[in-house]
Amino acid sequence: MAETANYPVKNEVGCGFITSIFNRKRYLKTLPKTSDRTSANRPSTQIITEGRSDGVNSVNPPAEVDAKPSPNPPAANSMPSNCVHQNKKARPSDASRSSTSSSNNSGPKRASKAPEAENLRVMERVPTYISNELSLVPVEPRKSDSSASLIRTSSGKKILIGQLGNLKPPARRNPPLMSKGPALVKKLDPEVVKSMGNEKYKQGRFEEALALYDRAISLDSSRASYHSNKSAALIGLGRLIEAAVECSEAVRIEPSYLRAHFRLATLYLRLGEPEKALHHYEHSGLNANTKEIANAEALKTHLNECSKATELGDWNSLLKESRSAVVFGADSAPQINAMQVHALLKLHMHQEAQNMFQKAPKFNIDSCTRFFGRAYGAYLLTIQAQIHMVVGRFEDALASSKQAVRLDSSEKVTAVLKTAEAMVLARSNGNQLFKASRFSEASAAYSEGLDHDAYNAILLCNRAACLSKLGLFEKGAEDCTIALNVQPSYSKARLRRANCNAKLERWEAAIQDYEVLIRETPGDEEVGKALFEARIQLKKHCGEEDTKDMKFGSNLVIISSNESFRHFVTAPGKLTFLLSPTKFKISVEIEDHPYLAKSEGVSSIPAFKIYKNGSKVKDIIGNNRELLESSVKLYSS
Repeated sequence: MAETANYPVKNEVGCGFITSIFNRKRYLKTLPKTSDRTSANRPSTQIITEGRSDGVNSVNPPAEVDAKPSPNPPAANSMPSNCVHQNKKARPSDASRSSTSSSNNSGPKRASKAPEAENLRVMERVPTYISNELSLVPVEPRKSDSSASLIRTSSGKKILIGQLGNLKPPARRNPPLMSKGPALVKKLDPEVVKSMGNEKYKQGRFEEALALYDRAISLDSSRASYHSNKSAALIGLGRLIEAAVECSEAVRIEPSYLRAHFRLATLYLRLGEPEKALHHYEHSGLNANTKEIANAEALKTHLNECSKATELGDWNSLLKESRSAVVFGADSAPQINAMQVHALLKLHMHQEAQNMFQKAPKFNIDSCTRFFGRAYGAYLLTIQAQIHMVVGRFEDALASSKQAVRLDSSEKVTAVLKTAEAMVLARSNGNQLFKASRFSEASAAYSEGLDHDAYNAILLCNRAACLSKLGLFEKGAEDCTIALNVQPSYSKARLRRANCNAKLERWEAAIQDYEVLIRETPGDEEVGKALFEARIQLKKHCGEEDTKDMKFGSNLVIISSNESFRHFVTAPGKLTFLLSPTKFKISVEIEDHPYLAKSEGVSSIPAFKIYKNGSKVKDIIGNNRELLESSVKLYSS
């Protein structure tokens, strides 16, 4: 709000910057010459005060974070507006003494409004957040020569440097924590910053809350609640190990901090550390019969059983006990997830192991090693290396196993490294020999790798390719079958087995594999042709000679099962037809599949049903060629 300075010049009060003895006669000496009448008749009056430094209004913290004030909260940031002393060395706290000394001099005090002040300039009070900036600036700065320099005040207005008297322009300051809002304060109160973080946390904006808690800790790292609240934000972001570290710091600073003990106990439970969880539950004031303590005790029992099963090589028991450990609260424990993957690998369930590994929470190995220990980190790395080998990333497996040995050179860890080295060498040698058409030697090279892991699907499939080139289709199909048993989604092994069975004239077995492949990749023309040829050969093998009218086209798929039909008609974005006997996109022989005729309501043939994006959009009964063509154009546009 603007204020008008209607004081006579002879009664002007200097407020520390203009001395209290400033009389009219002395002021007139500073007026410009008569050549600038306009300026001389309008003397400028400036009252310089110290800007307020009000802090940020505190917010109500959420229930999930700690809102209790620190034992010794800092003083409020708000300070009264004091006059800036003329002497640059004077402290703001000396302002009262300056005013007292000024009043003891013979200078007159400020008077009320007087007629002779009618030409005084209107002044505007602008609150600032930097205590050394000017709070009063002229609304209309007086004209000066073009060479004069301007500075900008906190309000955004410009004033001449010459108007500052003996004060220097304010120095450029570092930007505050946030560029907008009430956080623009000279000195940040860590309690205020924590409260701002609590508000962000309550809104679910954990990244912003974390940044504010970090700032509060940087201002004062001795407050336990700051570390505990940071832990809560890290939990919201899924960074549990970091959260446990921060919570541990909170209880170190304040050992009687019950909420921090409870939060840390819950973190240890989720991370699979029941002993530590029980310790902190006891220090959190919980009753001994609570559900949390019972879960921690059950987790401890199941982990002991996991250790026994691992020593005995009882992989089914290990899988069972590790799954039970997750049920009792260890849902984010890296070691327990690794145990489940380990058991699945040993049971030759490679596909399930790979899926489990991909779905498990991701943890940084270095963080796990620092938090849980070197042996723990080495175990995680060996499981990671084995998963890499399962999917054929042998070089990655070698790197992970080498890192594991650096942490733990025990026999079990070293064995994983030896296997990875053998795999890398076997595939490298085998691939080079295969490219040179030395198929027998290539097969032997792949076999050397399989001596270390007889169920590696990648090497099995590669060896099957060599056997197929050598005309050993039976053995090639066997290798592919083993590969598919451990990894059913391995499409390359399935295609290779189908081709081997086709060479052996096992048409039904080949058709089954081709149908699986065509469902996975409907547009694969090579698979479509192989399937079409296998169907013709099967008909011939069964004594059917009416195969002359069967033609293969890139737009033809012959349906042999209800599952296959449902797959095609529900595929998004595809225009499909159910018709008989004319062949367009999908051809269904009604005589062979009466259940489809019944489910689709086909009472006469030919019948055309147009599907788009999985929904039936048109029925055409009979040989109406024009209607069929126009409908195809309509629904395919």
